[in-house]
Amino acid sequence: MVELKITVKDPAIFVSVGEVLGVTVRKSKEETLNLFKEVIDKIKKEYDLETLKDHPVVRAYRDFYWRIGIDPTKQRPSSEALLRRGLKGNIPVINNVVDAGNIASMETLVPIGLYDVDLIEGELELRFARDSEIFEPIGGKKEELTKNQIVLADESKVLHVYPYRDSQLTMIREKTRNVLIVACGVPKVDSEIVLEACRKASNYILRLAGGEKSDCRLVMS
Repeated sequence: MVELKITVKDPAIFVSVGEVLGVTVRKSKEETLNLFKEVIDKIKKEYDLETLKDHPVVRAYRDFYWRIGIDPTKQRPSSEALLRRGLKGNIPVINNVVDAGNIASMETLVPIGLYDVDLIEGELELRFARDSEIFEPIGGKKEELTKNQIVLADESKVLHVYPYRDSQLTMIREKTRNVLIVACGVPKVDSEIVLEACRKASNYILRLAGGEKSDCRLVMS
């Protein structure tokens, strides 16, 4: 089990983590698309685009974004963005493992990061970024971070800028066999919701990509 500690001095920052080992990553096929449809049919009965921003979980992540200097009207929390795409019928198909995490995030409204365990070096730490620390986002250029940003990092690199962007250095790819799940908690979001998000991601990955899962657990600061 990958070890993770939180050194951000904020008792409301927490995560739920779990692992699925021995997965087979492949292009998404009928089973994945059927799961997307199953969840989208469910969320269309619960949410609509006009009132989504007022849902208490969505509101909590939006408030946290404002707190860390991100305008959520311009860059939405990843879980909200996924749900909006789902409500519009725009399914973001990537691969069976990433799609499993996205489906769980869409269903629970909790941002979920997935990482290749074998590309993680040493222990993980959720901490403040070091000034001018380099981050390599998926689909973007390298950038320098500032000290007020919260990051998930191993002993050599940044995996994630909390709670909305993942690094290409540890992303899920075809040769990935072992997956770390990190569901992101913020103030005013119940820990059980975040724990359930991790568990759903774990179960969906197992269903779509095989492997053996560990039980999700909460990590608090």
